[in-house]
Amino acid sequence: MHIPDGFLAPPVWATLDAIALPAVAVAARRAQRGLEDARIPLLGVMGAFVFAAQMINFPVGPGTSGHLVGGTLLACTLGAAPASIVMTAILITQALIFQDGGVLSLGANVFNMAIAGVFAGYVPFKLWGGTRARGAAIFTGAVMSVVVSAFLALSELLLSGVRIPRTVLLISVLLFLISGLIEGAITITVVQGIERLNSSWIQRPGSSNRALAALGAVAAALVAAGLLIASTKPDGIIRLGAQLGIVSNPVFRAPLADYAAPFLQSNWMQKAAAGLTGLLLIYALCLVFGRVIARRRSA
Repeated sequence: MHIPDGFLAPPVWATLDAIALPAVAVAARRAQRGLEDARIPLLGVMGAFVFAAQMINFPVGPGTSGHLVGGTLLACTLGAAPASIVMTAILITQALIFQDGGVLSLGANVFNMAIAGVFAGYVPFKLWGGTRARGAAIFTGAVMSVVVSAFLALSELLLSGVRIPRTVLLISVLLFLISGLIEGAITITVVQGIERLNSSWIQRPGSSNRALAALGAVAAALVAAGLLIASTKPDGIIRLGAQLGIVSNPVFRAPLADYAAPFLQSNWMQKAAAGLTGLLLIYALCLVFGRVIARRRSA
């Protein structure tokens, strides 16, 4: 789902960069209204959890993989605006540290997944999350978040002058829909698990340190064990780019590019070290964002 540098035309990525910055600022202002100090640690833990889950790719078709995006999961636990801030922190870290998604196209990825994707996923939960259709609302929101993000990414490629044959476009849409259905199933499962851990988190996140530690431990386990089962196939956007002959053109070589720590010899240890580093960075960055937002609210 992450768009690398070199896929979008300069006018497209520049416009989306200009749109994403004020959009995130608006989300930050909205997050001030309901962000209690007790909820700030949950931002870090949920950000680390989603980052870890995104590292695990699952096959969705021949030569193509997908992964949890997590926008709806974040929105169900944190609310739409804080979820946008957390997802933005994840995307910034992925682009600058792991070269997952472009630096110049960061605004496009933020707009697609952290703004449009999160809010598309939150709408069904907001409307029907308190009814008997709650499970269906979470599932529908998760599917919508992926489909909306994918539609925007494909539209941005078309606006950049990329010619996508009709058959390839239809197959890409189908694969993204499959990813969305898997996202829905995973999101419901994780939400139910979080409710068992601390039921108040879904509506009014609490401050149980034991529960937070447990969820953080799950995130670390996802990084360590998930690397053993993750698919090595490229995701939908990268696969589409390869089919169309689009070459990624990164601005710089990120220190832990491709989620690998080059100072270690074992491939598994390289990825595990990079993943655990990412967990700590995401957790810290989300805490900083949360405290800054809370400070501005009280100012």
